[in-house]
Amino acid sequence: MKAEEEKVTGLPENAFRELKEGEEYKPLMPADSNPKEVTPWSVTWGLLMAVLFSAAAAYLGLKVGQVFEAAIPIAIIAVGLSSATKRKNALGENIIIQSIGASSGVIVAGAIFTLPALYILQAKYPEISVNFFQVFMSSLLGGILGILFLIPFRKYFVSEMHGKYPFPEATATTQVLISGEKGGSQAKPLIMAGVIGGLYDFVIATFGAWSETFTSRVLPFGDAVASKAKVLFSVNVGAAVLGLGYIVGLKYAAIICAGSALVWFVLVPLIPLLGDSLLQSINPAPYLEGGKLTGGIASAIPEDIFSEMARHIGIGGIAMAGIIGIVKSWPIIRSAVGLASKELKGGKKEGAQVDKRTQRDLPMKIISIGVIIALIVTFLFFYLGVIHNLVYALVGIAVVAIIAFLFTTVAANAIAIVGTNPVSGMTLMTLILASVVMVAVGLKGTAGMVSALIIGGVVCTALSMAGGFITDLKIGYWLGSTPAKQQSWKFLGTLVSAATVGGVMIILNKTYGFTGEGALVAPQANAMAAVIDPLMSGTGAPWILYGIGAAIALLLTFFNVPALAFALGMFIPLQLNVPLLIGGAVSWYVGSRSKDEALNTARLEKGTLLASGFIAGGALMGVVSATMKFAGADFMNKEWVEGDWAQILALVAYAAIILYLAKSALSAKKDNI
Repeated sequence: MKAEEEKVTGLPENAFRELKEGEEYKPLMPADSNPKEVTPWSVTWGLLMAVLFSAAAAYLGLKVGQVFEAAIPIAIIAVGLSSATKRKNALGENIIIQSIGASSGVIVAGAIFTLPALYILQAKYPEISVNFFQVFMSSLLGGILGILFLIPFRKYFVSEMHGKYPFPEATATTQVLISGEKGGSQAKPLIMAGVIGGLYDFVIATFGAWSETFTSRVLPFGDAVASKAKVLFSVNVGAAVLGLGYIVGLKYAAIICAGSALVWFVLVPLIPLLGDSLLQSINPAPYLEGGKLTGGIASAIPEDIFSEMARHIGIGGIAMAGIIGIVKSWPIIRSAVGLASKELKGGKKEGAQVDKRTQRDLPMKIISIGVIIALIVTFLFFYLGVIHNLVYALVGIAVVAIIAFLFTTVAANAIAIVGTNPVSGMTLMTLILASVVMVAVGLKGTAGMVSALIIGGVVCTALSMAGGFITDLKIGYWLGSTPAKQQSWKFLGTLVSAATVGGVMIILNKTYGFTGEGALVAPQANAMAAVIDPLMSGTGAPWILYGIGAAIALLLTFFNVPALAFALGMFIPLQLNVPLLIGGAVSWYVGSRSKDEALNTARLEKGTLLASGFIAGGALMGVVSATMKFAGADFMNKEWVEGDWAQILALVAYAAIILYLAKSALSAKKDNI
């Protein structure tokens, strides 16, 4: 058995296709084997990865609105560590390291999409209080509920539907883990790119050697065009965002950028033509005292027209894209619920499957008791720590339980098909629904805002966890790990990640903030705050703008264009979308230069490693830079970095790092695959 484990060559031939009648999938680590999985080594490194990547993903996500998937970089590091220390038969351990560590990305996605909105609203309503306990408990309870709700559906998604879903991220991570058994050499380009990308972004964030964003205002007449025609071009020159674009790929990057182009080059210039009286009736909030449009739309800069008007169209698009996703997934939800109900009722399992190590989940009784306890603790958290009203707390827990369970399968299905979790769209719907329900039962104002956002944070984290965890379980299914062990130790990874995210969010808020000049963008959280504020304050929501976005999403769906990607582009700032297109173009370029498909594949894979290094290195050094500023060590040359020459130098530096990414990826050889 040991010899078999040492000579790993790849997944079985039937790993990615549907099984024939009577055919069985046999993973790399056979069901009758007893591989090393949960050991002090795997648990320690898994928790360390959870801490590091929670910090990195929180920083990057709040900055650009996109949370990178930590699974692949963690898998690469895991196999590199096992190779460097000459650990034999480490595949099972590496799966556990990856599974525990990957809690970071999913917890971060759940937290940063909603909870920074508390800080954003606090700037407007000082009576709102935000503390570590609220952020931590929202992330922890949401993560636990996501795990518990998903486990009954594991067999459906990873086994019953074998070969019917592509699982793109799980496929990539699985291949990395397999390659680790061949020596782990893939860690080298990742580490090199991590150092280069990390230093590059560290120099920008800490010293301001060149500007972080290039804008068309630097060009002749650029400022006049921006102020009069309301047309502005901008691009973030960071290494981390470039790497993110490479991994997203040209197709989805182009769709995201198309949404951004529609808003910035069409809608933002056209909106001022409607006049202040009509715009104020559509969205009164920006015209209230202290609002960004109190001086009139004609004098507003393009950035303010985007944030106060055009972005709401993107919010409507995201919400409708989420509804469309649920409608399309309804047959799958019914099937999965039926399977779970059968197991919960104690339905007999088939033959030998009951005893197979590779099919062994946590017992359904434990899951049932766990769900009940988690919901009781969540109710107590709402009642004692957030709402302080029995009726409101009961309404809140009902919203969480129903929506989190219903949308769990939607999140898992989305990951299984395209590798993208539409959690932001579903969370927007949750917030709108929670706000409408809370207002109906009498909870309004700032107390209602905090309650709705905490409820949204729990649901968002649960959905994010469900989508991410199905990837881990599919990896384990292909390779032959024990599902119950992955499920048990995922809870610890969730605890550590939730604590890390809470701390990092507080540091980033005190260092940069989420509102005002120089603040972190936090686009999803800003969108959530924009939705909650009018609903709870009685000002009225910009339903017309939401409706326009919803209509665009429906039209896109009719023409088979991914509505969620387009809508995300509509409300994420242009400067953060353009680098996605550039990174996606680099990915297309390096993967299409040769007539030899095997060589193109090798180049793309090396580029993925380099891009992962940019993401991890840039994001981690961003956290280091933020921590230094938090401690009072500020080395930024503000006069220089705000000047035109800093932006021109930024283009030169950006061209250099793009060239490094492309040339290094093109240097890959087939025998390195």
